[in-house]
Amino acid sequence: MLGGMTPKTLLVVYHTMTGGTAQMAQAAAAGAGAEAGVRVRLLRAPEAQPEDVLGADGYVFATPENLAAMAGLMKDFFDRCYYAALDRINGRPYAALVCAGSDGQNAARQIDRIATGWRLRSIAPALIVCTHAQTPEAIARPKQIGADDLAQCRELGAALAAGMALGVF
Repeated sequence: MLGGMTPKTLLVVYHTMTGGTAQMAQAAAAGAGAEAGVRVRLLRAPEAQPEDVLGADGYVFATPENLAAMAGLMKDFFDRCYYAALDRINGRPYAALVCAGSDGQNAARQIDRIATGWRLRSIAPALIVCTHAQTPEAIARPKQIGADDLAQCRELGAALAAGMALGVF
């Protein structure tokens, strides 16, 4: 407890295959973790369960763009947790991160649609980092996200955590 107040919990759920989304999620978690009064939980999508969603006060959802959509394991996370959390997390804040090979817009739209169903509150437009991976080799290659993009992920995590700690979100 900080100053007699129970710390808020930020849940960061992500999927990654080539490492780019993991770097983004870790950067957001690091930014959030620097804020006093917020505990950060970083979970891969297959590990995250309904009780993790219910036990959090805010969320970061991070996915790669796969075939112009969110990753299947992120969709699986939402499928497994959706009804258990429905009408129990209304109004909580969230942010979305997308590691895209092209534009990432549809993956971001999918997350926003699910979050709307959960009645979550977006704190910012989805942060989309485009790797421009368009060949089979480039798509399968491990990704290295640039320092400027990682700084934006850290800032988004920090802003979400600060708003949670202050009661703004």
